[in-house]
Amino acid sequence: MSAPPSIYQLKVLLVGISPMIWRRLLVSSACTIADLHYILQIAMGWSDDHLNRFRIHGIQYGVYHDGGMGFSHNPDEVQLGDFQFRINEKFLYEYDFTDQWRHQIRVENILDFNPRKDYPLCIGGNRACPPEDCGGPWRFMALRQHYSLTHIMERLFEIIEDEEPDDHAEELYTLRYWLSVNRFDRKAVNQRLYDHARGENVFMWA
Repeated sequence: MSAPPSIYQLKVLLVGISPMIWRRLLVSSACTIADLHYILQIAMGWSDDHLNRFRIHGIQYGVYHDGGMGFSHNPDEVQLGDFQFRINEKFLYEYDFTDQWRHQIRVENILDFNPRKDYPLCIGGNRACPPEDCGGPWRFMALRQHYSLTHIMERLFEIIEDEEPDDHAEELYTLRYWLSVNRFDRKAVNQRLYDHARGENVFMWA
């Protein structure tokens, strides 16, 4: 019988954002590059609509998208254990080369496999993921400053008093996001991770 895989405790930090947006994940050393790509998409809250790549030990890896760059290694065959990561080692994951979302990933710890846990597992995090296509870190922070609680409340009162409130459906969706920008629903993320591990499509965002 083969030995159980090790478990990497990974701290994922979205670079260039303050206050920080981060996630803490437990993933198996048997996890592939493709697996980790989807785990990060789910944990952060992205939609997997854009190009991606990892930079690990000076080599680029990634999951191919139509019209995007190709990679010399099959992401379904390269496992995290192949890299023999050490504690505190870091690598980079990039998503959406236009907005340039860069994720610093640090190996915080290497743990024993626990058969009573489902992996992958999110054990911590803070703040919601930025909206897709919002313009990148600096634009996101400018938008967050613009959508202050005072601004949101003023707009909500104006919409309520409007004779055609249905005309503001898209804006209401936007205001709802900025009201919850500091929230992170770890339970929902773990449910999506659980569903994805069992082959369900979890990229049908509401």
